[in-house]
Amino acid sequence: MNETFKECSKLSHPLGTKHYGIYGSSNGLVCISDEILNFDSPLHIWNPSVKKFRTPPISTNINMKFSCVALQFGFHSGVNDYKAVRMMHTNKTALAVEVYSLRTDSWKMIEAIPPWLKCAWKHHKGTFFNGVAYHIIQKGPLFSIMSFNSGSEEFEEFLAPDAICRPAELCIDVYKEQICLLFGFYDCEEEGMDKIDLWVLQEKRWKQLCPFMFPLNNCHRTIGISADNELLMERRDFTNGVIYLYLCNYESKQ
Repeated sequence: MNETFKECSKLSHPLGTKHYGIYGSSNGLVCISDEILNFDSPLHIWNPSVKKFRTPPISTNINMKFSCVALQFGFHSGVNDYKAVRMMHTNKTALAVEVYSLRTDSWKMIEAIPPWLKCAWKHHKGTFFNGVAYHIIQKGPLFSIMSFNSGSEEFEEFLAPDAICRPAELCIDVYKEQICLLFGFYDCEEEGMDKIDLWVLQEKRWKQLCPFMFPLNNCHRTIGISADNELLMERRDFTNGVIYLYLCNYESKQ
């Protein structure tokens, strides 16, 4: 597909001086769009290794002003295509889901939206794995994981474990080829320690693994899981304006 990409001399072209965010990467391709997403936010798929990019056409499926709440990008091996999935809603809880195909360079509106998504909910974080977009959504006090298969165009919902109750400390990622939830909180049983619980989705059920413990005074924040299945964390030094990154081996606890 590289021959269909345009040449670019540097990252500032085509992105200019706008504020952008990264919404997924796969096999060397990076999906970039506006930091604050809207229904007409442009999409850029960038291959930094060969300095080429593609800007897909703006979708013409939307006839009202939606706010884009989620955007995910990745490769779907089952259909041999790169997909971008975006979810949008209005203030009246109307919902729209679109899928972009890199192979056809076109957008498709998903018509069949399940009833359990047609309600008021908040979106938190998401990830893309094996062609499926996963999102943490909150309905009142309850959290669940919404999945959307960009190939079969099917939705599924998985209720989060009962122990998960605070969205700010919740992260979704992939651990050893399994969707996982990382939930960090202060552990009263171990004074002066923080704890991160790790849950993996196995056969549509959540399995809790042993927690990861670390000193509370280090003020770490969980970012996700690395490609080597290590826990990626950051520590902010607000005095000096420095951010430190840490890789923690989950099994050795180092």
